[in-house]
Amino acid sequence: MSQIPGVYGVDEQIRSLLDQSITRHYMTECKDTGGKVVAEYVWIGGLGHDMRSKGRTLDKRPTKPSDLPNWNYDGSSCGQAPGTDSEVYLIPRAIFKDPFRGGDHILVMCDCHEPPRVQPDNSVIPMKPIPGNTRVACAEAMEKVKEEVPWFGIEQEYALLNVATKWPLGWPKGGYPAVQGPYYCSAGAGVSIARDVCEVHYRLCLYAGLEISGINGEVLPSQWEYQVGPCTGIDMGDQLWMSRYIMHRVCEMFNVECTFDPKPVPGDWNGSGGHVNFSTKATRTAPGGWDVIQEHCKKLEKRHAIHIAVYGEGNERRLTGKHETSSMNDFAWGVANRGCSIRVSRMTPVDKCGYYEDRRPASNLDPYVVTKMLVESTLLM
Repeated sequence: MSQIPGVYGVDEQIRSLLDQSITRHYMTECKDTGGKVVAEYVWIGGLGHDMRSKGRTLDKRPTKPSDLPNWNYDGSSCGQAPGTDSEVYLIPRAIFKDPFRGGDHILVMCDCHEPPRVQPDNSVIPMKPIPGNTRVACAEAMEKVKEEVPWFGIEQEYALLNVATKWPLGWPKGGYPAVQGPYYCSAGAGVSIARDVCEVHYRLCLYAGLEISGINGEVLPSQWEYQVGPCTGIDMGDQLWMSRYIMHRVCEMFNVECTFDPKPVPGDWNGSGGHVNFSTKATRTAPGGWDVIQEHCKKLEKRHAIHIAVYGEGNERRLTGKHETSSMNDFAWGVANRGCSIRVSRMTPVDKCGYYEDRRPASNLDPYVVTKMLVESTLLM
């Protein structure tokens, strides 16, 4: 008899496109790169959520982003520039260890800019961010509030799909598994699906130097979560985007798809969120921190509609007031209440200080936009 009634094991098998033992052989045996270092430049593509990258060889390992040269790419192939003027510049912003190549090789988080242009009078128009670059505005806001030392932690939920069928891994073909309940944080065949992806991603993020703070299985079968943070200011956006890049690379190896869609399966199933935990020096300081948090909630209520508008595409399919969400049309906050827009930790009123969780952002949130909105609404207005 099944340990959990209605739950059966999974017989679906996914194979990688190529034989990765060949790759492992040469990556393991050919470690001597003659003192050269490979820097993989990573950026966000024209869809606003697609991750792009390309590598270049350096003579030595840089110690900070400004040591790296700016680079460029074909923006017309990423939906970010016309073919007649296709160069987009990459500006290195953050460096992480490369868990795929190992050694001194690095991953470089970049943002995208239009190149400088010479005018007919020989004057030069300087570089400027491309329209989809949300990092620059976020960095400006974080600079203004740096004395408040804003800390963020983002809970990134995602679902794993069969890349050929676009159906969740481990689900019956064209059908549905047992109803939700036995899957959250569970162990065992049939209830924990594709844990290997989650564990490999976790290990590679730790190796890369990301502030990944935990993982867990989620409510929807084949849905998982990892948390990044606490991170200060602009680092939050850089680290979450790089964690997503690493996730896509891991899924590439397993030949599965990671989706950050806020409602991967319609119907009576949980969606995927990107809850943001937020605190400042003032909220973390007792005894007045609890009062500051309550003031923040009042400010956030006044700008609820503005926040909702930029908290993730398709979020209206998730924020229905069901499945541990608030309605996107209403604002509420409460202690330990997962049905509210803002959840305050149970210990915060006791300790008179702490943090709060904005549960409205979708799993496909742009962390640069959302963290900027939080500091803008609570600290700059």
